Amino acid sequence: MAKKWVKFPHPDKAYVYDAAGLKKHWARLHKGDGEPLPKDSDVLEAWRLFHAGEFGRAVEAGAAAGGTGVNAAVKAQVVYANYLEKSEKAKVELLQEAAAMADERRRAAPKDANAHYLYAFALGRYSQGISVAKALAQGYGGKVKEGLAAAIKLDPKHAEAHAGFGSYQSEVIDKVGGLVGAMTYGAKKESALEHYQTALKLFPESPIMHVEYGNGLIMLFGKAKIPDATKEYEKAAKLKPADAMERLDVEMAKAELE
Repeated sequence: MAKKWVKFPHPDKAYVYDAAGLKKHWARLHKGDGEPLPKDSDVLEAWRLFHAGEFGRAVEAGAAAGGTGVNAAVKAQVVYANYLEKSEKAKVELLQEAAAMADERRRAAPKDANAHYLYAFALGRYSQGISVAKALAQGYGGKVKEGLAAAIKLDPKHAEAHAGFGSYQSEVIDKVGGLVGAMTYGAKKESALEHYQTALKLFPESPIMHVEYGNGLIMLFGKAKIPDATKEYEKAAKLKPADAMERLDVEMAKAELE
């Protein structure tokens, strides 16, 4: 866990919900991951901290609450590591730790779709941190794929898992080519595009869906698709973020455009 957590750089009262506000906006805030509204007030508090951008406190609160609170802890740690941690070494360690937490949670609750997704999410970001080629050689590709497939099987409308599956296949094809990607890892262009389209259909107001799709187009088709990818980044940059994570996604889209 990070010794000193970097503060969320875009604090906004709009992302700070009280318990009643969080319950009211829950469906919109969790349209991407399908996380059910928690009955436990400690778990709800962990998610409240996550949405406000208090990632360090969200990790602590979620881990302490246990159960579904682990999902909040994992997501907070992955988002923090991916966007805000400045040390590459610390980032990779945080992602590895988050993947281990998620793995424990999904084994304890095999029917929790989001636990499987968050395992794949953490492991996917960890793989990018150590290099996708290295991660594939170490067998992480199959684990990411397995986590995403389990999430989608349990919850076919899990938008973030669909986007993740599109990105997984795009990354594999980008690194090892279409033929090896299809034969060794079951990664196919048509399937990647299908998952991206499903994600966008399920959750068009999510900035990360457009960013991931734009990135995927470039990985799958190269420079020819830069204009189309740019349109996706432009769409993401114009969306109104509902919480701290979405704000970081919007800022990333703006950075891509620059």
